[in-house]
Amino acid sequence: MNQDYIIPNAWSILEEGFDPNMVKSSESLFSIGNGAMGQRANFEEKYTGDTFQGSYIAGVYYPDKTRVGWWKNGYPEYFAKVLNAPNWIGINISINDEELDLNTCKNVFNFKRELNMKEGWLSRNFEAELQNGIKIKVETKRFLSLELDEVGAISYSVTPLNSEARIKFSPYVDAGVTNEDTNWHDQFWDILGVSQNNHQSFVEARTMKTHFHTCTFMQSRIFVDDEEVLIDCNNQKTNNAAFCSYQQKINQNQTYTIHKFGGYVVDRNHDKNELIAVAKDILDKAVSFGFDALLEMQKQSWQQIWNMSDITIEGDVKAQQGIRFNIFQLNQTYLGTDASLNIGPKGFTGEKYGGSTYWDTEAYCIPFYMATKDQSVARTLLEYRYEHLDKAIENAAKLGFTNGAALYPMVTMNGEECHNEWEITFEEIHRNGAIAFAIYNYHRFTEDFSYIPEKGLEVLIGIARFWHQRVNFSSDKNKYVMLGVTGPNEYENNVNNNWYTNYIAKWCIEYALENIDIIKNDHISDYIRIKQKVNFTDKELASWKNVAKNMYFPYSEKHNIFMQQDGFLDKELITVKDLDQSQRPINQKWSWDRILRSPYIKQADTLQGFYMFEDHFSAEELERHFDFYEPFTVHESSLSPCVHSIQAAKLNRMEQAYEFYLRTSRLDLDDYNHEVEEGLHITSMAGTWMSIVEGFGGMRIVNNMLSFTPKIPKGWKSYSFKVNFRNQVITVNISQNGNHFELEGKKEVKILVDGELVNVSPNNLVIA
Repeated sequence: MNQDYIIPNAWSILEEGFDPNMVKSSESLFSIGNGAMGQRANFEEKYTGDTFQGSYIAGVYYPDKTRVGWWKNGYPEYFAKVLNAPNWIGINISINDEELDLNTCKNVFNFKRELNMKEGWLSRNFEAELQNGIKIKVETKRFLSLELDEVGAISYSVTPLNSEARIKFSPYVDAGVTNEDTNWHDQFWDILGVSQNNHQSFVEARTMKTHFHTCTFMQSRIFVDDEEVLIDCNNQKTNNAAFCSYQQKINQNQTYTIHKFGGYVVDRNHDKNELIAVAKDILDKAVSFGFDALLEMQKQSWQQIWNMSDITIEGDVKAQQGIRFNIFQLNQTYLGTDASLNIGPKGFTGEKYGGSTYWDTEAYCIPFYMATKDQSVARTLLEYRYEHLDKAIENAAKLGFTNGAALYPMVTMNGEECHNEWEITFEEIHRNGAIAFAIYNYHRFTEDFSYIPEKGLEVLIGIARFWHQRVNFSSDKNKYVMLGVTGPNEYENNVNNNWYTNYIAKWCIEYALENIDIIKNDHISDYIRIKQKVNFTDKELASWKNVAKNMYFPYSEKHNIFMQQDGFLDKELITVKDLDQSQRPINQKWSWDRILRSPYIKQADTLQGFYMFEDHFSAEELERHFDFYEPFTVHESSLSPCVHSIQAAKLNRMEQAYEFYLRTSRLDLDDYNHEVEEGLHITSMAGTWMSIVEGFGGMRIVNNMLSFTPKIPKGWKSYSFKVNFRNQVITVNISQNGNHFELEGKKEVKILVDGELVNVSPNNLVIA
């Protein structure tokens, strides 16, 4: 059974009533971030119940030594951990010397938590009766500033309801933190110094091994009934933390408020010897603005984001809440302002998976950022991989590949592979194909070819060399085969001839060859430079061509389908609908041995190829493969429902497409996979956007034009979205009564709607 305590609302995530059993789930769901840092929705005050405390700084990580029973050649030496950073949100609160702790209060009333996605803030309101009999009302609000992205702000108010009370606020910064997922329980942080200066406190810390230098800082202002009061703070410090205390006698129904400003400065952006000075400047700026002015700036920043990226749905509030939650979390995680960062699968909401970059970025996230931001953001994501090309060549060399063959990592922070499950690290090599496909997808959408001669071709050559060496010739089949791989379906390991992997390998080689020819003819200086740099020969290219031409693809004549891998039909083919539901999810109920022998598919595998290369196959072929593989798919990957939703919509199976859409959009809100307390599924959220834009909206690039084949779920009155296509913004509105297109741009755009040519001119509503 899925959770259902989140209240449907178009613009907010809402929780009412305090349930200790849901605290960790809510800490994930109500997470906040600003691209530079983020945090789970932990309580500011002390909480002794079950909780998962987490704050994270973009790009700061620790290389936790791999833990395995025995070593394998080529094994990554570490698994990069997204580091739990020093905690700056904490405010210990006592009322008449009793600590406020919702786990020990006599009663908690009128508890309400809100994540306001429209304006980018988190609030929590409740009333509580303490063991000492004092009743209080608490109102909190906090946000991480988009404008000043090294700063967060908290407003925390306490009102005694049944008597006067002596209230003490003790804000603190604490670097004595640990990760939930350490392999060896290492100490990740080396505390360099704790200092205080009146109302300002600083903790300098350095990560072990990676030596990222950070300064965590705070400063507070105190108010009684909205009037600022200037009272001295009682400063205290330990080896790893700094505390300030502000105590005041407060009358019944008076409100005592602290505005706390805090955050991080890091030597990724500043001189490591100047971090305290930089932090002081930032605090001075934040405090001079004040909480209310910073909040107003936050609202305006989010308004600009929503103006381009919002998707509206009329007539289905749960669907509306779902898509906005996904768009909101994607923008909290990555805004494209720092070329060295990428989109981690948990973003700033948890530690699971480690690393900051998976193939999810190229396969799922780039389309979202390409269409909802300036195209330079998507290009920045492509350049991230170019900057890691040398590391990808090193990764391949560790596995025995030569001559500049490149294997991009499954998981990485700096380009080096740091995933330590062998069946993924060594075998899930299809990830290489997603890197190449993203280059193709970017050019197809933006028409910006310049990236390929400048940088992209070197990436394509390295990838083609890898595929050329990874296959071997089968004299039995008289074809090139790919042995010992794991496809997108991670419930099959070490299989031979995964169709998707073989298909994308063939495509990568052909795409590299095609672009070598284009650059040789049209960009001769780049061609000469690249040929000298990577030293390819005509003989080598001919050998690639031979591999691509003679790639083997397993096929079943009986079912008239490509087989997912050589042995798929040897399995006991019992469909998911005939599986005992008490056994779901199988990844939590079954042994790995049983899963590997089962026919069950974690996510789109063969169908992933049909999604990415849709124009290579007919609708009838798609329908055959969808009807065969989807019934075996358990959708236990967050990346699964979105692809199936898009394909169901293409096949005019709108009821099924809608069910998949709801699952992808509310995967975390409804906790389909019973794991949300570990963090959110950030990268799959881009797939949710695709489900509407590419699925229901049917957006494609056809004949170098934007094309739509709009469909609408039965229960919706309308939906709308915007697409930034080649620096012109097109608004698409689909309703039960018809389709409207409007252009914010300077020149007319030709689009296809259901195959018919339509001219859309600036600021002129077109009905099609």
